[in-house]
Amino acid sequence: MTFLDHLDLFRAAIPGLDWFALAWFAVCWIGYTLYADHQGQAGRNLLRGTDRMRTVWMERLLEREIRIVDSALLGNLMHSVSFFASTTMVIIGGLIATLGAVDHAMQWVANLGLLAPAGREAWTLKLMALIVVFIYAFFKLTWSIRQFNRCAILIGAAPPHDQLDDSRRRAWARRLGRLSALAGHDFNRGLRAYYFGLALLAWFVHPWAFAGASVWVVVVLYRREFASEPVALLCEDDSEEGDGGKQGDRE
Repeated sequence: MTFLDHLDLFRAAIPGLDWFALAWFAVCWIGYTLYADHQGQAGRNLLRGTDRMRTVWMERLLEREIRIVDSALLGNLMHSVSFFASTTMVIIGGLIATLGAVDHAMQWVANLGLLAPAGREAWTLKLMALIVVFIYAFFKLTWSIRQFNRCAILIGAAPPHDQLDDSRRRAWARRLGRLSALAGHDFNRGLRAYYFGLALLAWFVHPWAFAGASVWVVVVLYRREFASEPVALLCEDDSEEGDGGKQGDRE
């Protein structure tokens, strides 16, 4: 039998409901990513508010003579990304090991009696889907680390504060803020893959649970990135803050 024949048999052995749930999962993830990226450039959301604060941070950095605090802050950001990148490698290794012992995993789960029965091909597809999701997360997270490294290099190359006029300071702040934002965007996409990876776990319960979990993840992400209190705080204008302070003084 050729490879295509084996592929046809593999596809035929998986119920249509599983294929539907997987397609719905892809629609939810890709659709939300496109929406979030588009709204991130135009609307009021966590990403845009954070990007604005990154530029403000770099403006303050360029005004300081000693930038040790800024280097420490950037190091903390890189440490967070590195933690998730390392964890992703552990997860991928565990999933590959499970893929090589599908029969044992199926028997162990069958003994629990909590999950819907599924064939070996369906289990293989689910594990491969999880591996693909976390490989995507790994690439996004490691690329984020590399961009943060370049941002650190650019901070080291920034001229002293007393050698910058207003136009050069704005230009440097824009470059530093943009590079930091690009690194943050990829970190955000890597974290988003974790959320959808958790939704994939529901596939082992039932395809309908998987489809529902995909919608649930989209709702959670939307609320956190577009309708949470951190969004309101990050997108708050200085004028609004000042008005609030004056109102508090009057009270």
